[in-house]
Amino acid sequence: MTEDFMQRIISIDQKVRSWMKQFGILSLRISLGIIFFWFGLLKYFPDMSPAEDLARQTFEILTFGLVSQNLAIKILATWECAIGLGMLMGKYMRVVLLLLALQMVGAMSPIFLFPEKVFVQIPWVPTLEGQYIIKNLVLISAAIVLGSKVDKLPVSDEKSDAESVTSGQ
Repeated sequence: MTEDFMQRIISIDQKVRSWMKQFGILSLRISLGIIFFWFGLLKYFPDMSPAEDLARQTFEILTFGLVSQNLAIKILATWECAIGLGMLMGKYMRVVLLLLALQMVGAMSPIFLFPEKVFVQIPWVPTLEGQYIIKNLVLISAAIVLGSKVDKLPVSDEKSDAESVTSGQ
């Protein structure tokens, strides 16, 4: 390969990495916002969410049966939509990330509470619901990356908090 060709490759690589640095965090936050809002919205409509039954049963166990399954699914829908809207707006990111972390505890708990519904063959072959749950590892990792970009305390300067996650700095 010629030196000129290698210089072009290096230049393209630098431009692509620069673009990723500029827009990576923003696209990650917007993507999470869309996913949480969309999945939350589906839960307002009966039988539209593929994980609805499992979510109802999980919520019932986690609340010791104190919350009806119908109310539980509405609470979960609202919770997820709030996370989604928070991500989309880039506001109150510490609170949004805390809500996400708590939601993920509940979302991952069927692995332990209902392994027979999450796996065809425990622990190697997940059901469709199991795959739906396991993909949450990517959402958790994305939230960790976003959390690493929140530099200001929300009580001191919320605008700077949102800007740090929006701009990726």
